[in-house]
Amino acid sequence: MRTPILTTLLLAAALGGCAGTPATPPGPEQLTVQVVSTLPHDPAAFTEGLEFAGDTLYESTGLAGSSQLTAGPAGGPPAVEATLPAPLFGEGVTVLGPTLWQLTWQDGFAIERDTKTLAELRRVPFQGEGWGLCHQDSGRLVMSNGSSWLTFRDPKTFAVTGSVDVGRDQLNELECVGGDVYANVWHTGTILRIDAATGHVTATIDAGQLRAQANATDPEAVLNGIAAVPGTGGEFLLTGKQWQVTFRVRFVPAPA
Repeated sequence: MRTPILTTLLLAAALGGCAGTPATPPGPEQLTVQVVSTLPHDPAAFTEGLEFAGDTLYESTGLAGSSQLTAGPAGGPPAVEATLPAPLFGEGVTVLGPTLWQLTWQDGFAIERDTKTLAELRRVPFQGEGWGLCHQDSGRLVMSNGSSWLTFRDPKTFAVTGSVDVGRDQLNELECVGGDVYANVWHTGTILRIDAATGHVTATIDAGQLRAQANATDPEAVLNGIAAVPGTGGEFLLTGKQWQVTFRVRFVPAPA
């Protein structure tokens, strides 16, 4: 009778050891884009940030001396715009009710603006570079700086409240949807879906086909605009730097 008892004890010990081992997270879903429709896009816009607030699409553009923030209907002329004085270089933008935040690239501060008029209200300094920006339902800001890190910030003070390492460099334009952050990887056609709580990449989205469809040939004319379309249950606007078109898409499983 000793052999069955010994076997049982060894099995119990093995199971007990496994119980304390963290489960390996599943690999990311492999997705691609399904184009629903297209809209015109200003070919001069060096897109750095894109976000909807209701029916209004906000777009922040870069390049020193020609950076702007615009607001208006998607695919139409802007209803209001603000020009950043040279040599400021505009980056990501996110809208928080009556105010919004617009990043600058290497200028060392974020600009708080009135949502309706786009008038500048104040400037708040931060360390490092500013790339992408979005906000979660809680109001918490999520910011990228071109590294593998996402930084969380207070929506009122812009103070750092935490960070998470995604493990993938050159995270750029961001879009927050629930607990997920969508981030395009600079100079690629790849968008990552990231669990903001853990930094774990839950999906890799291949949007590389869009650059060719936009007839973008300049090396700097890369994908760099992600905006969830409100009320559509999963549609997004995607565009890029100096693209002539904006794509309305859904993310769908990639072919096997």
